[in-house]
Amino acid sequence: MVNPASGSVDPDAPEALKAILDAFGVSARVNAPDARDVRAAVEAAVAARPDLVVTLAGDGTANLAASLCGPAGPLVAPLPGGTLNFLPRALYGSLAWPEALRAALSRPVARPVSGGEVGGRRFYCAAILGSPALWALPREAARSGKLARAWKRAVLAFRRAFMNHVRFQPAGGPPRRAVAVSLICPLVSAALQEETALEAALLDFHDALEALRLAMSNMIGDWRRDPAVTVLCCTEGVISARRPIPALFDGEMHIVEPPARIRFVPGAFRALAFDPPRAEPAAP
Repeated sequence: MVNPASGSVDPDAPEALKAILDAFGVSARVNAPDARDVRAAVEAAVAARPDLVVTLAGDGTANLAASLCGPAGPLVAPLPGGTLNFLPRALYGSLAWPEALRAALSRPVARPVSGGEVGGRRFYCAAILGSPALWALPREAARSGKLARAWKRAVLAFRRAFMNHVRFQPAGGPPRRAVAVSLICPLVSAALQEETALEAALLDFHDALEALRLAMSNMIGDWRRDPAVTVLCCTEGVISARRPIPALFDGEMHIVEPPARIRFVPGAFRALAFDPPRAEPAAP
């Protein structure tokens, strides 16, 4: 399933994708629907019960395919075709989509991927719950070339950044108040050694200076040691607030109605990944 409206999909991508699949002897149907028909196209592809669903699209389409396929459905190969490409980068690194597909078809591995869920919505890399998620709106407006709208949304996001708080309560623990909660899946967490829980990071900065300090520590050091951050392991919990909660799920903006249940989802779907290349033997 190719989404031509995604951020980095060339017009000739459907033909190029079909050529690679043909070269590996894969019998495939390649669909490139209009943007408004993408969801229906992914649903139809999964309903046909193939062995593999390949998406060359953005983060929202990759997330949709993974959620629909689930642990018992087809394998999913989410190729990088969007702007941020959270899930493709977590699975295939920085490879361009043709190289990622060739590697997965030549050295295939079925990899179970655990994820998380908030209020019934799945994610497989990370979710950010709270007012900082509003910064995605000016980003999207700027990407579309709507600079005036981007500026207005940036001003709104900054004004609300320190006004609204969320309350996070892990199962069996006390409630905790924070500006935002980041839920990180085992696929991308550097702190989780086993796929048994989500990493929950509570961000409790109070002003722009603290936010800048946290951003700098994210770039040059271990952000988990910042005094504005509290890190927990979470298998279940609840997030609440006085207002609907802005949220990013694998880079996609949504609104969560509080209170919302949080849960860890082991083995949420199976990805088509690849074995790392074997090292060449050293010369004698």
